[in-house]
Amino acid sequence: MLNWTDITKDWGATYERAKRRFPNLRDRDMMRVCKDRKRFEAYLAERHQLTVNEAHEEVEDFLFTERLNRELLVPAS
Repeated sequence: MLNWTDITKDWGATYERAKRRFPNLRDRDMMRVCKDRKRFEAYLAERHQLTVNEAHEEVEDFLFTERLNRELLVPAS
């Protein structure tokens, strides 16, 4: 199962998709907030006028989408 730590291990690739989904992310802030999910959620809430709970749900949805993406890209054994 994909989690936030997995996402941040390849943040360069993941960030492009995150930026498409959350267009108000600023490149200069990412190194400061990306490693800590709670901090990222708070940042996301602030930049996209969401509550922290809404930002948490958005991150959950993003993780789900990333999980599906990876499942499609990795051939079944």
